[in-house]
Amino acid sequence: VQLQAFGGGLVQPGGSLRLSCAASGFTSEYYAIGWFRQAPGKEREGVSCISGIDNDGSTYVVDSVKGRFTVSRDNAKNTVYLQMNSLKPEDTAVYYCATDSRVGSSCPGRYEYWGQGTEVTVSS
Repeated sequence: VQLQAFGGGLVQPGGSLRLSCAASGFTSEYYAIGWFRQAPGKEREGVSCISGIDNDGSTYVVDSVKGRFTVSRDNAKNTVYLQMNSLKPEDTAVYYCATDSRVGSSCPGRYEYWGQGTEVTVSS
């Protein structure tokens, strides 16, 4: 089981980025996949989650990003995306994706496998 998060970078406030979480070694559509972030000096927080298809792929985003961030899947590519719009300086963090190990898992998941982080910096 491997997850690779990428797509981070430097963006101006109000800009957009799309993060990708590419899965390998398993078929990710059957598992809950979560996005997390950790800002400098702060604890890691959950940002978003998408359930496995057995739970209709239901999605969740934390209140602080609601209306700005969207999570989705491309099952053909075995990839989960986090579309981030209207970015704010407070969104600056290292973003991680993680997967639940239980088939048919739903949000909130129980995350056992983590990818490496991708850094997002929102600054003018």
